[in-house]
Amino acid sequence: MGSVTNQAAVPPKPVVLEAVLERITYANDDTGYTVARVATEKSGGDLLTVVGALLGAQVGESIRMTGRWRSHPKYGRQFEADSYTTVLPATVQGIRRYLGSGMIKGIGPVMADRMVSHFGTDILRVIEEEPARLVEVHGLGKRRTARIAAAWEEQKAIKEVMLFLQGVGVSTSLAVRIYKQYGDASIGTVRREPYRLAADVWGIGFRTADTIAQAVGIPHDSPERIKAGLQYTLSEAADQGHCYLPEPNLVTAAEKILDVPRELIVPALDELAADEGVVRERVNDVPAVYLVPFHRAERSLARGLRTLLNVPKDRLSAFANVDWTKALTWLRERTGTELAPEQEQAVRLALTEKVAVLTGGPGCGKSFTVRSVVELAAAKKARITLVAPTGRAAKRLAELTGHEAATVHRLLQLQPGGDAKFDQDNPLDTDLVVVDECSMVDLILANKLVKAVPPGAHLLLVGDVDQLPSVGAGEVLADLLAADEAVPRVRLTKIFRQAQQSGIVVNAHRVNAGDHPHTRGYPDFFLFPCDDSEETAALTVDVVVNRIPAKFDLDARRDVQVLAPMHRGPAGAGALNNLLQDALTPHQDSVPERRYGGRVFRPGDKVTQLRNNYDKGEAGVFNGTVGVVTAVSPEEHTLTVRTDEDEDIDYSFDELDELTHAYAITIHRSQGSEYPAVVIPLTTSSWMMLQRNLLYTAITRAKKLVVLTGSRRALAAAVRTTSAGRRHTALAHRLIHLPP
Repeated sequence: MGSVTNQAAVPPKPVVLEAVLERITYANDDTGYTVARVATEKSGGDLLTVVGALLGAQVGESIRMTGRWRSHPKYGRQFEADSYTTVLPATVQGIRRYLGSGMIKGIGPVMADRMVSHFGTDILRVIEEEPARLVEVHGLGKRRTARIAAAWEEQKAIKEVMLFLQGVGVSTSLAVRIYKQYGDASIGTVRREPYRLAADVWGIGFRTADTIAQAVGIPHDSPERIKAGLQYTLSEAADQGHCYLPEPNLVTAAEKILDVPRELIVPALDELAADEGVVRERVNDVPAVYLVPFHRAERSLARGLRTLLNVPKDRLSAFANVDWTKALTWLRERTGTELAPEQEQAVRLALTEKVAVLTGGPGCGKSFTVRSVVELAAAKKARITLVAPTGRAAKRLAELTGHEAATVHRLLQLQPGGDAKFDQDNPLDTDLVVVDECSMVDLILANKLVKAVPPGAHLLLVGDVDQLPSVGAGEVLADLLAADEAVPRVRLTKIFRQAQQSGIVVNAHRVNAGDHPHTRGYPDFFLFPCDDSEETAALTVDVVVNRIPAKFDLDARRDVQVLAPMHRGPAGAGALNNLLQDALTPHQDSVPERRYGGRVFRPGDKVTQLRNNYDKGEAGVFNGTVGVVTAVSPEEHTLTVRTDEDEDIDYSFDELDELTHAYAITIHRSQGSEYPAVVIPLTTSSWMMLQRNLLYTAITRAKKLVVLTGSRRALAAAVRTTSAGRRHTALAHRLIHLPP
């Protein structure tokens, strides 16, 4: 009996399967797990199912896989691949499919047909050895032939890097980025300096670099590894919003990440500080450790604000001795509305103080206050600059005031590398700068902006301090308000009567106060209860695709935004994007699409940018920019996105990891944006993220309609749970203790 059991436990021996990759039905970016359909010479047109480590393989490629056949209880017979290599196809049909798949830039299906018809199975040898002969094919001139030859050589080099990376256990989808960064030096760099990748290549963090380092034999306790781990720990903290970490916190966190004794970490930290890889400083008697850019930015921002506040020059000196009764009477006649006392105080402050902060919740009149400031400044012929962190917020500011508004990035004209055209040496030509949605402006961006404000100009920072803080490090608005009386400020608290009729406004304030929202009795605020997370996801899709368009005449793609507490989970932004894409832009055989990792991009898809890219568009494309895919060109290897700033941006196929779908986004990514309708799925599977300021932020993103879907228990948890505490920042401390 025992011998039978032992025999059954022996796994089947690995076998080799050669096939053409016809279709990828599922791919997970994080694990590399892929489900694909392939064709073999013996399959007679029937497609076989392959599962396993195929991330990086492209449709149309001939691949040689090592693995084993399995019988799945639900899906039947399938091949489980452990690894793969690409091989060149040998048949006319295979070559035509390979070349026509878009693998080689400049060759689409029509051109592939012509090339194979002309050269037959010899075409791949011709591209490799005699590319000049390609001009024999109708439609191929010298320039296009040269492009095809160059693309072929690049593919070969990338494949070599892919094979090497597979050998050290890294997802092959990163090979293109590594090759673009280092070219022919890729393999040498990966082998000798793997930790450089974490700093140089977007998409590779310390953990991936550490995996490579382990595979190429770098010792677990090497000082190089420990220093890289310390910088990674600080970088992770910055991703969580912290500008620095107290040294004990840093050492404890690094100890867990690196799995080395504390006595090895402290000397490495000393060495890192001596080499200026980090900065040590005492903040409120706490030994703080900063990454260099955040330390520089925090000190520079505090100095910049102090300088603006104290400079004798005043570009709005006309308001120092203005007759305010007369000015406010003129304003009331012009706008038809009288300012409330709090609003009047804010208007006076903005026009008489060099730096001022205006905060308050929805319905309290921030927008009308800003409009009033702009009207009065314009009446005195002041040069006015209006700015917001996102394209949507800038458009809203322009509509509100009747003056042109820009994003911070466009205003400063950030250059490749992130340096701004406008700074203290080349300031903006302006008398008044108004910054809206300030809660989402992070430390680095705030510093760049303040540097560009000329001495004597007035800076008005407007935002809702109760919303989530910025995605990037720092909480600038909260720090300015926490800096005692160092920065003049007004907080609007009175909800205007007309706003009290809105469920969105009333419930935002209820949630902010820790009270349960009223989910009945308002025409713009609803709850559809559902306890199961997967059922909540299906319900959310139904609300977006069917119910809201039918009842409110809103467009599901353009007007409705799903805001999820988390990316992961059955009702997280990731899963909902897949479901909403299937419902709103399903696959069509006649429409080109492009798969990248676990995502498929199609014309009509709503997408968002995941990183700052200063090289794209007129003035860069930035993290959080939203747009719609307008074209996919397999032949040119490009995908075109029309952004919400009305700019067409081309992405090459190897840049698509910069994009993700935006039918559903996390609430954090929605900051600074406003949508006609917002749908918020709340489930107990997002328990760790259910917090009051998260829900408050989501509700305040809606202009006309809020629909909550999901669990009443999850809603109650979000209302009662306050955030875990302040970030580690020292801007308020610096503003208070800097000499005047």
